Amino acid sequence: MTTSAASFELRDDRVLPFAVEALDLRGRIVRLGAAVDTILSHYDYPPPVARVLGEGVALTALLGSMLERHGRFQLQTRSDGAVDLLIVDYDPPGRLRGFVRYDAARIEPWSPTHKLLGQGHMALTIESLEDGARHQGVVALRDGLANAAHEYFRQSEQIPSFVKLAVAEEVTPQGRRWRAGGFVAQFLPPHGEGRNPLAEDETSESWNEGSALAHTIEDLELVDPSLAPERLLYRLFHERGVKVFEERALVAQCRCSAERIRTMLRSFTDDDRAAMVGDDGRIVVTCEFCGVSRSFDPAELEDEGGA
Repeated sequence: MTTSAASFELRDDRVLPFAVEALDLRGRIVRLGAAVDTILSHYDYPPPVARVLGEGVALTALLGSMLERHGRFQLQTRSDGAVDLLIVDYDPPGRLRGFVRYDAARIEPWSPTHKLLGQGHMALTIESLEDGARHQGVVALRDGLANAAHEYFRQSEQIPSFVKLAVAEEVTPQGRRWRAGGFVAQFLPPHGEGRNPLAEDETSESWNEGSALAHTIEDLELVDPSLAPERLLYRLFHERGVKVFEERALVAQCRCSAERIRTMLRSFTDDDRAAMVGDDGRIVVTCEFCGVSRSFDPAELEDEGGA
């Protein structure tokens, strides 16, 4: 990881790693503008549902960028809430896509995101780009995405962590658009042999100080388009000294394509494809993530598929 000079230039759609060496603290801050607005605008989500998805995109950007050396990353929740399914993908080096499934009849205008998600589980999956091997961690989902991520780090990684997520709508001359932000800080001191990290670290003066400073972050500071992430980090940790590293650009980009879907359709039997044909004599496939529909001629699939 390369250290970079701090810049207070205002830029969206990036994740910025940082370190506070005096407190043995490392973390990341993400600021999303056009990328999250694109994902939330693929469907006409009610605003409370859009906020849930926005939090999921911000958290996936944080975690995916931390784990991308291992491959593709996916965050998925299944629960008993009005938003019973949330899926967000992160493809290196920074491509994001996501969607949610929800029960419109259970959505209240001012429902908090953790209430909409309800109780269930959150799964974090890494897929190797080399051999397709998948590794998954699962944690209980009881009080929102940030708390579930905190529990994941505590149980699976045994790392004291702080996670905060924020989503807001910005009113501009061009109309309303979504913004999102996220922050994660972890206590990562050098550990000696036989040391119980959680038993000692969560009572560490360094962690207590770092955690207390992180808890002062306001939601607005994570989404404010006039506040550069570097300036926010300086506000928090200037007395201890904070380093920033090479940032990563983020973009909304779906994996789907006509060729990928055509290949998928050719993998079905003739009978299966026949059942997919609509009244117009064509097979129409709509991507759940980006909402794009593509139409295919069944005869072309049979001819080229070598039925």
